[in-house]
This record gives sequence, structure tokens and C-alpha cells, in this order.
Amino acid sequence: MTTTTAQTSAPVHTGMSLSLDDIRISYGGEPVIDGLNLTIAPGEILVLVGKSGCGKSTLLRAIAGLRPTQAGRIGADGATVTGPSADRALVFQDDALLPWRTARQNIELALQLRGVARSVRRQTARHWVEEIGLTEYADYLPRDLSGGMRQRVQLARSLAGSPRAVLMDEPFGALDTQTRATMQRLLIDTWRAHPTTIVFVTHDLDEALLLGDRIAVLGGGALRALVDVPEPRTPLDRRSVKAELLEKL
Repeated sequence: MTTTTAQTSAPVHTGMSLSLDDIRISYGGEPVIDGLNLTIAPGEILVLVGKSGCGKSTLLRAIAGLRPTQAGRIGADGATVTGPSADRALVFQDDALLPWRTARQNIELALQLRGVARSVRRQTARHWVEEIGLTEYADYLPRDLSGGMRQRVQLARSLAGSPRAVLMDEPFGALDTQTRATMQRLLIDTWRAHPTTIVFVTHDLDEALLLGDRIAVLGGGALRALVDVPEPRTPLDRRSVKAELLEKL
């Protein structure tokens, strides 16, 4: 990052601590999550895995403040979560870009919502376009970008506003294998350059083992296991850990 960009972009924050205390979340009166307790450390990448319908995405939306809990408390740096916040960004599998905005303009949106001045927004967005490797595509509309490119823009838009937690709901699930691997590496590199807390939902255990410091296995509305990943983000043979996770699913 150049000196000029560092002076004009949004301030850099450390990751946010998150706490889930005896959480219950229901659909139609039936609990999907019940009695769940979990603490997520600042700057950690925590991956949520579990069978379809176990409540992974529901829990992520509750942390984002988009879904109420029927019991318990969700804390963000000690404060009770009562609704959405710019400090907790949510990234979907669908890139959710505004189709009438260019790649650069979509990235600017996060800064606009924070009230950042137009000149600063443009300079910061240019920096992010360069960081995600899309300089030549800055003025392209989403319809003219590949799926991987659109996810790069969504990632940059989510991080441009300097959130302290990023909540990612299977963001790479619809991508082909090669593009998915590229996005995983980009996420790791970007997270290292811009530290934040990440909660990442996936069905892919190999992805979970690559990205996560810890993996939380959900099932039956509860936390079934919490597994530490040895040397996270380092390509290693983790068959024994994967076998352990498979037993818990």
C-alpha cells in the first residue's frame, strides 16, 4: 500500500472478538440452534461445517445481526449484537453486486455507506482493485466479469470499509476448482495484509482445513466438536484431522 493510500483510506482495525452464549435460534417454533456456546478470538479464522440444515448459515446471519435469537446472547467485543453493523461484513455465495455499478463503483459502495468523502472513496477503491488483480477490469459491469472476478470484487467491497469481522457464507461454493483455489489463496493473502476476524461457512472439509485456525462442527442444533487445525494455511497432509471431522459430522 502506498503512503498516500494509507493516509486516505479507512483506518485499519484489528479483529473483533465474538461470543455466543447459550444461543437458541428457531424456525416456526422449532429450534435450529439450541444451547450453543462458542468464543471466537480476535483475528481468528473459524470455519463452520456440518450437514445441510444444521444451522450454519442461520448462525452466521445471527452473528451479522440479521436474524434474532430466541434465547442467549451474541456479543461483539463485549457489546450485545442487536442488529447489523458496518464492523461485521457479510459475504454471500451469490456475489450480490449492484449490476448498474462498475467493479470499482461496487467497491466504493462500502465506503459511501460509511460517509467517506468521494475523492477518498475513489482512491481507496482504486487501491483495492489493484490489490485483487482487476486493474484492467475496474470499469467493467458485473455482467462482463467471470464468477471468480465478481467474487474478488465482493471480497474487496467487504474489506474496503475496514470491518473488524467478515462473515462468509460459502463464498466460493459455486466456483470451479481452479478458481476456487485462486480465491482461497487471495483470501489468505488479503487477510494477512488486512487482519480481521473471519467466520467462514463451507461444506468442503479440505477448504476448512486449509483456511481455518479452528473448525466448529455443528449438528443437531448444537456444537458437536471444536477442532484445532495444525499449522493452518500451510499445505500439509491432514488426513487424520479430516478423518476426525468426518466422524463428528
